[in-house]
Amino acid sequence: MDKKKLSFWQIWNMSFGFLGIQFGFALQNANVSRIFETLGASIDEIPILWIAAPTTGLLIQPIIGYMSDRTWGKLGRRRPFFLVGAILASLALLVMPHSPVLWIAAGMLWIMDASINISMEPFRALVADLLPSEQRTIGFAVQSFFIGLGAVIASALPYLFTNLLGIDNTASPGHIPDSVIYSFYVGAFAYISAVLWTVFNTKEYPPDDLEKFELDKKKSTGFIFGFKSIYSDFIGMPKTMIQLAFVQFFSWFALFAMWIYTTPAVTHHIFGATDTSSFSYNEGANWVGILFAVYNGFAAITAFALPLIAKYSSRKFVHFISLTVGAISLISFYFIKDPNLLIVSELGIGLAWASILAMPYAILAGSLPKEKMGVYMGIFNFFIVIPQITAAAILGLIVKNVFANEAIYALLIGGLAMLLSGVMVLFVEDNN
Repeated sequence: MDKKKLSFWQIWNMSFGFLGIQFGFALQNANVSRIFETLGASIDEIPILWIAAPTTGLLIQPIIGYMSDRTWGKLGRRRPFFLVGAILASLALLVMPHSPVLWIAAGMLWIMDASINISMEPFRALVADLLPSEQRTIGFAVQSFFIGLGAVIASALPYLFTNLLGIDNTASPGHIPDSVIYSFYVGAFAYISAVLWTVFNTKEYPPDDLEKFELDKKKSTGFIFGFKSIYSDFIGMPKTMIQLAFVQFFSWFALFAMWIYTTPAVTHHIFGATDTSSFSYNEGANWVGILFAVYNGFAAITAFALPLIAKYSSRKFVHFISLTVGAISLISFYFIKDPNLLIVSELGIGLAWASILAMPYAILAGSLPKEKMGVYMGIFNFFIVIPQITAAAILGLIVKNVFANEAIYALLIGGLAMLLSGVMVLFVEDNN
């Protein structure tokens, strides 16, 4: 089936759900380390507690991709998974800030991240499903815009609740401040609302031959067949996908280091705080939310510029420059003492983030068979979650044993990893 070009507003509607998804991710990224520390986790324990996030992605995304490739009903192929994931994630967001002890908070992170992954993977496949090749870069760029916009608002919510509405930003030891609790409530509402917008305002193409589609599905049912199919597709990955895997590994290693260590790095290294119930710690933690809002906001702004630059150069060149700037910005945290100057660093990180969310997927989509778009997008997620699992497994040990639990050095390591990923992208084949 030849895919017709969609209008800008059709692309807008099909991507709008990512606004809600990013509310969930941003609240998680900016606040979960804070919640863990508040409930008694030490610096070296934080990475292993975070391992839930990438592990659920590793398990769930290829399965959801495989299932959505083989689904067709009243809501289409991808939309049923958007909806189920949104309902579960919204409930998890409501419960997470009320975790009474550390192990419950860690368990809620598993549930929250699993639910977010159920929603997210089909959104990536939807762009490849509905858009012709020449519109895919702008399709992923619109998703990047919503990711940036959602993260700006969600990351800044505790700061805004505290400074605009006067809601308490501190609590007794072992308790989560109200500013964080109310932020998660807003996130739950935004998540389900944005996904429902896409579900009700987007139509999907049915299979080219529905009768053959149903017949093939009946012939290939069962867990064993599904596992063999995913394994076979993994072994038979296109060359471009293999090359991008190395780029993704080092860029997402860097991002994971940033997400789990920015709060302790900024609060300890720059604000000089160690007590999680102190004013200076919570002031620093709120400032991290603002910093995350800045990089996501800049990513939203640059998301539409990157496809234009790529049109007159190449997607590889854009990704190389963006990752290099992001790496230098991440390394700069070590040298900056004025927290306000970190905003400049976040602009560079925002450029890298916008590119990471769009360019690899735009390069990848042109190398994939359309009938396996979902499962390959899910398999591609391996190269997002494996580096995060690696970071969770080794960063805590390195920071503890080599750097005496000084979290700032994790950001230095992340910056070097991102620099390496920028070099690697120059060797990727970008076939349309």
